[in-house]
Order: sequence, then C-alpha cells, then structure tokens
Amino acid sequence: MKEKFAQYLINEGYSETTPRGKPSTVYDYQKRIDKVCKMENMTWEELADSIGRIITQYDVGGIKEDLGNASKRAVINALKRFQEFLT
Repeated sequence: MKEKFAQYLINEGYSETTPRGKPSTVYDYQKRIDKVCKMENMTWEELADSIGRIITQYDVGGIKEDLGNASKRAVINALKRFQEFLT
C-alpha cells in the first residue's frame, strides 16, 4: 500500500526529490503516515480502515491537533492525501 500511495502522489504531481536531489514531498508524506501508524499502533491497512476517525483527531479541533500541526501541518496534510488516495 505504501508504494501505491507513493505512486498516487507522483501521479498527482507531488515531488519525489528537491532540486538538490534530496527526498521531497512523496517521501515525507510516506514517512508521516509511517509515524502516525507507529503512534496509533496500526498497520497502513488498519489506518486505511480508520482514516476518517484519525483525521478528525489530528485536524483542527481534534484531540491530537498539535500532532497534526507538526512541521507546518505536514502530518494532517499527509493523512488527507492518504484519504484521497483511498477514495
């Protein structure tokens, strides 16, 4: 699922690398999803089954909003892109 998510992001126009050749958004969003899975003690598949509930928790007003806001909201943005990928 992780690789399919990366391909989805690439197809949507997200960058794989920066102009200097370092990992960019595609890699970062995968890493953010990995981190949420670890914090929630879930696999990617389990996260997929609970994505609506998790987004509610990590988004504005949610009980984990501070985690969702980390790194200029990269965590919540990764979760939202993952949800789009799933639909």
